[in-house]
Amino acid sequence: MTETWKSNDAGVLRLPSGRLVRGRGLREPLPAGSQPTYGVYLLGKEPPAVPWEARWLRWPDFWVPSRRDEAKTVLGEALSRSETDLVEIACGGGRGRTGTALACIAVLDGVPPSEAVAFVRRRYDAHAVETPWQRRYVRRFAD
Repeated sequence: MTETWKSNDAGVLRLPSGRLVRGRGLREPLPAGSQPTYGVYLLGKEPPAVPWEARWLRWPDFWVPSRRDEAKTVLGEALSRSETDLVEIACGGGRGRTGTALACIAVLDGVPPSEAVAFVRRRYDAHAVETPWQRRYVRRFAD
């Protein structure tokens, strides 16, 4: 499969490499249009089943991932899969955890860690990455 999001689809972030990843809040209805082919769900408890391939990353609301080594692996896989799949990154509201994960993916795609939060806030959501410890997590993600 080599399907990608449209750059003007709701919540879609264009990375420096040109790859597209969609962020969203799970409390909102699924956006119209294409469905993901791969999703990463950032929640404190296991998410409901979806009809596409998905990974759950334990990530309590307003915090950082419970297992940082696993987070690096899962987010790296999301970046890799975004070349050929419709990748969705989502948490409850679509801002804090989702924004943090998108910023980390941006770091993996070449954005300097010190600029990743601003990058995501400009291109995805002005309120993304909600807490000081989430911002610190992004700055230290590449370490």
